[in-house]
Amino acid sequence: MRYNAVIFDFDGTICDTGEGIIKSAAYALDAFGYNVPEQNELTCFIGPPLLVTFQEKFGADAAKADELVKKFRERYTNKGVFESKLYDGIKELLIALKKDNIKLGIASSKPQDYIETLLDHFGIRSYFDAVCGVTFTADCESKISIISRCQKALEIPGNECLMVGDKKYDIEGAKENIIDSAGVLWGYGTKFEHLDAGAKFIVDKINDIEAIALGFYEQTEEVQGIFSGNIINVHKDIITLVDGTEAVREVVDHPGGVAIVGLTDNNEVLLVRQFRYPYKETIYEIPAGKLEKGEDPLEAGKREFREECGATAEHFVPFGELYPTPGYCGEIIRLFCATGLTFGEQDLDEDEYLDVIKMPFSDCVAKIMNGEIKDAKTIIGILKLKELKKL
Repeated sequence: MRYNAVIFDFDGTICDTGEGIIKSAAYALDAFGYNVPEQNELTCFIGPPLLVTFQEKFGADAAKADELVKKFRERYTNKGVFESKLYDGIKELLIALKKDNIKLGIASSKPQDYIETLLDHFGIRSYFDAVCGVTFTADCESKISIISRCQKALEIPGNECLMVGDKKYDIEGAKENIIDSAGVLWGYGTKFEHLDAGAKFIVDKINDIEAIALGFYEQTEEVQGIFSGNIINVHKDIITLVDGTEAVREVVDHPGGVAIVGLTDNNEVLLVRQFRYPYKETIYEIPAGKLEKGEDPLEAGKREFREECGATAEHFVPFGELYPTPGYCGEIIRLFCATGLTFGEQDLDEDEYLDVIKMPFSDCVAKIMNGEIKDAKTIIGILKLKELKKL
């Protein structure tokens, strides 16, 4: 199913506000003579109301907790609020969701003034149709109530809304409002926390939220290994679709690779010609190779270019990524364009036999268009360069 509104938590979901919150909590505790724990033990302040945390975690009575909150805000208002950053990819997600005509809201236990300050600071206020935080004088409002307010402000039925958050309070609050929820793993919650709270979805990639909102997302439930080789692993996965039905996906895991469009000063492209066993055919390709575990793609590109073509380049320009066979394989190929070439000796693998060809750029394009060059990464790399050469 498609969701017509997405409601976001703020701290730990849209914005990493941890540094400012933790330092301000430590500031308040120290000011009142509490033994201040290590910073990783103060993440409990991220998400729930401060009054509750000071009482439940540090044993403060209601009056003392109120004083601690005031001391916290003494630092946070002037400094801590700006010790924050958007999670990478959040702004792009908001832009994509608005293009999908999905309404967006925020339901947070953070004071409204702080939320508005940061939305303006990061230039994302215009993407939200409703922003629901708390006031400084009523900051113990339950997450259930805040989510309810936001859903009503968006004027979208609860069964058409998705709540997105990083803590159990977000998931439990959504559940009480009969709203589906997605627990995210880039904030301060854990997979087990989301499972226990009853999240419908658990995701670790920011752009998964758009897939869920559009009704496309497929959640892995079980992985069954089939084959493990030197390069690939094959497994069969049981997945759940957004509507709750199960399906099976057969998947090939691949470590990924790099490919290089090498262009000489004479406007020639470096191609390798080799026999490819799966097709039982000799084909033209741009030089390419497999990424080693943990290897930087740029360094891998330089290595493969040197080994296959005996070439080094003065300039290596990223050309983006491509997914060669997304229906069953997770391989990602990182493309580069190499210019300012110098040549030395090849360093081929023992089982690698190929010729290096300098082909005029126009001939490469012609061979692509007449079907003589069939390799996907080569076609994409050369045609991308053709378009960029027009600029």
